[in-house]
Amino acid sequence: MTLTPEILDTDPQDTSGPRGPAPESRPASRAWNAVRLSSRHWGLALSVTVFTVALLWALVPGLFTSYDPIAIDNASKLKPPSADHWFGTDLLGRDLYARIVYGARASLLGASLAVAVAVVVGSLLGAVAGWFGGFVDSVVMRLIDVVLSIPGFLLAITIVVLYSATLGGAGLVPAAVAVGLTSAATFARLIRSEVLRVRASNYVEAAVTSGASTFTILRRHVIPNSLAPTVSLIAVQLGIAIIWIASLSFLGLGAQPPDPEWGLLVSDGRNYIATRGWLTLYPALTIVAVVLSTNHISRHLEKRTVR
Repeated sequence: MTLTPEILDTDPQDTSGPRGPAPESRPASRAWNAVRLSSRHWGLALSVTVFTVALLWALVPGLFTSYDPIAIDNASKLKPPSADHWFGTDLLGRDLYARIVYGARASLLGASLAVAVAVVVGSLLGAVAGWFGGFVDSVVMRLIDVVLSIPGFLLAITIVVLYSATLGGAGLVPAAVAVGLTSAATFARLIRSEVLRVRASNYVEAAVTSGASTFTILRRHVIPNSLAPTVSLIAVQLGIAIIWIASLSFLGLGAQPPDPEWGLLVSDGRNYIATRGWLTLYPALTIVAVVLSTNHISRHLEKRTVR
């Protein structure tokens, strides 16, 4: 049997071998691969979608609602969900959906600040303990053990209350910093174990032999190569920070009225939970959806890191 040029999809004068798929089919092939990947990991795709929507709410809330989240409308007090107000209105006539959308900025910003504080403080403590060892390691790790022995949320409340009593005034930033300091111990333990591993590597020994300073070695070699395992932990801590900051706002120790924040919205509707449940239901479901999404993304990142 003789193979014709049509079967080989090649030019008889072309010796470069069979051609690949037609260029116009490649975008379709990539799209089909993306669809197949999403079907196999539909939970991850849903989680990423939910978190992306929440992130877009925080960045460009005006694209999702035309209502002012703090504008009072006495003629629309406590209206149930409808075509005009998807999630109903609160006791001051403010659109609840708009307040949830704009509240994403405070919730996600506060949680991101808390995680950033936890990563920075925890990385520094863990790096110092793992690098110097001996007495320094013992002191730092005993301090971390003390912090971990105290319930984290209780410690965060204590820090915020002390701040309010000494410096005056509660707010989102003090609440985020308190949550970050409370979570730093978890990162410190993980970073310390990674620093102990990285410290014995050849490139670190070469840097020490070349006469590089301790600060330079930690900044250029040790800490950057110790942060990879913290990626999945960051996603977990982001979800925890969202819950804790919302809880602090619920107790009046976080964001303050009239600014919208998810925990504050739940607090505003608690007196009407028996008669107008939408005031607490929709903000609470939003918190649950975003936190579950971050947890699912964290589990996927952890699997990829282990591999």
